[in-house]
Amino acid sequence: MTTTERTMVPTIAGEREMLEAWLDFHRETLAVKCAGLGDEQLRERSVPPSELSLLGLVRHMADVERNWFRRVLAAEDAPPLYYGKEDPDGEFHPTGEDTWEAAHGAWLAEIARARELAASRTLDDRTAGTNTSGEPFNLRWIYVHMIEEYARHNGHADLLRERIDGVTGF
Repeated sequence: MTTTERTMVPTIAGEREMLEAWLDFHRETLAVKCAGLGDEQLRERSVPPSELSLLGLVRHMADVERNWFRRVLAAEDAPPLYYGKEDPDGEFHPTGEDTWEAAHGAWLAEIARARELAASRTLDDRTAGTNTSGEPFNLRWIYVHMIEEYARHNGHADLLRERIDGVTGF
């Protein structure tokens, strides 16, 4: 998913196809925003006091995918990859030892698992797990939330990329 091309979303499609296409479009958008940059550039933060970096956003989205699809949708025992009690925002604190290769690989693995878990469910199927509120969700809600989450963070990624090397658009 480190390409500069994205799948175009169909303008006429059924609900599930449309939701999945928009989610994939936004996943690919984040990959595009990171394409061609080295680890140091991907670790660059926006402006103080923000801790946002492109590498941090990819790590964050790996954990978001993991949470909503593995823990909430399927009730899998899948502890967070990058954060914990000692550092609740750990995904946004990559060190010099954290690499794009590792973060990208984890993110792609979580996306693959999310697709696998969603494939056998309908949009109306309720989750086997819950989030911290204890409420169940349906797959439709998760898809809409994931589109929103990616869209918001892709806005951050636009600004980060422009600050790093002046690249805008796409």
